[in-house]
Amino acid sequence: MLKLVIGNKLYSSWSLRPWLVLSHFDIPFEEEIIPLRMPESRGRMLEFSPSGKVPTLVDGDVAVWESLAIIEYLAEKFPDFAIWPRNGNARAHARAVSNEMHSGFQALRQACPMHLGARFATPPITEALQANIDRVEDIWSEARNRFGGGQPFLYGAFSAADAMYAPVVTRFDSYQIPVREATRTYMDAMLVHPSFVAWRDAALAEPWSIPDYAAGHTLVESFV
Repeated sequence: MLKLVIGNKLYSSWSLRPWLVLSHFDIPFEEEIIPLRMPESRGRMLEFSPSGKVPTLVDGDVAVWESLAIIEYLAEKFPDFAIWPRNGNARAHARAVSNEMHSGFQALRQACPMHLGARFATPPITEALQANIDRVEDIWSEARNRFGGGQPFLYGAFSAADAMYAPVVTRFDSYQIPVREATRTYMDAMLVHPSFVAWRDAALAEPWSIPDYAAGHTLVESFV
């Protein structure tokens, strides 16, 4: 059986992405959680990946690390599942924006670290942060307008692209980022997706916490 090695569900945005794909498409797997920022964390991660980071997918003697690489591996291994959109134009667009997510949006990552256990006051919206927010909203709008077909997700049915942007949905929500009405509609659909709800519920039940994870942010509401 496949094994997905992940970090704390409360914080690990990169772990969330392939986990959602596995869960949504009902691909059997087991998970192993390595709590982040513990003295033994990196050593345990190195047992599975030479990067010393999570997530890592283990498939027999094959190890795949990096979220997007894991998703691509799953798409190849399970071609009967529409992990990427079936339509060629939509698939190309989905892969492009997913790679953009994988490599960019540093201002958003730094200003709004994923934290499913709390809601915070909106941070100062710098020019760089606003540019990231605008770009994300434009991506979501274009995908849904061109390929969504009036369905809730970016390319109609849930796909890898939705998984790649799921942590951004949580960031916008947790930090109360002002967004367009259409953006909020998409966020609401993602936040009630059964796989995301299962991840969030498990996150809130975890025994580990990192007290300074969102240091510098004003806490509005705690869920843990």
